[in-house]
Amino acid sequence: MAVDFDSLTFTDVTRNFGRRRALNRVSFTCRAGEIVALLGPNGAGKSTLLSIAATLLEPSSGDVRYGVHSARSGGGALRARVGLLAHDLYLYPDLSAAENLRFFARLYRLPAVERLVGEALERASLTERRDDPVSGFSRGMRQRLAIERALLHTPRLALLDEPFTGLDDAAVTALKARLVALGGSGCIIVLTTHDLETIDGVIDRAVILTDGRLSAVADDRGGTTPLRERYRRACAAS
Repeated sequence: MAVDFDSLTFTDVTRNFGRRRALNRVSFTCRAGEIVALLGPNGAGKSTLLSIAATLLEPSSGDVRYGVHSARSGGGALRARVGLLAHDLYLYPDLSAAENLRFFARLYRLPAVERLVGEALERASLTERRDDPVSGFSRGMRQRLAIERALLHTPRLALLDEPFTGLDDAAVTALKARLVALGGSGCIIVLTTHDLETIDGVIDRAVILTDGRLSAVADDRGGTTPLRERYRRACAAS
């Protein structure tokens, strides 16, 4: 049975790893069409939050809802609506670019696999390298392929951990346009990045994780205050 949702809601989510508390009573909601940046220093809990949203980790306490569904009630049908780009790019190095995409397309039981693979390779500017093993790709090439892998099935929820890593200027520009288009189509996008200048003007809002606690960055839509300055002020006030 198909599962769809128009919001992602964290309510008092806490996640412990032994004695270390990675997330502490985190609550926020993202809605369809929103591009939300999750900011904060290394070790703040950003990757843990994305892993929970991707159903790869369970909260120690609290609740995560995808519309009216929980990860448990939604099951595999819900996970099929989630796309994840993580630090681990989830690519098979001994397979070619086309074989990697073909594998994930079949995993998601997508129709017209060869057409989808061809379009994805073209977006990633990898058509000429489609039959080459990924093990020989540069970091930027693997990043572009992994982005296509994460978005191949047109997810409702896209979780992108440092998506601009390794990308050149042309690829960054293309990804920014892709994010805006995805948001316009109703995708919920949550991304992490340290490159605040790149996402300024692209995201709808930003939140900060500091020591596992969440706070908002002041909204300045239509204003002139750069995101980095608003982020600095929010960090100083927290």
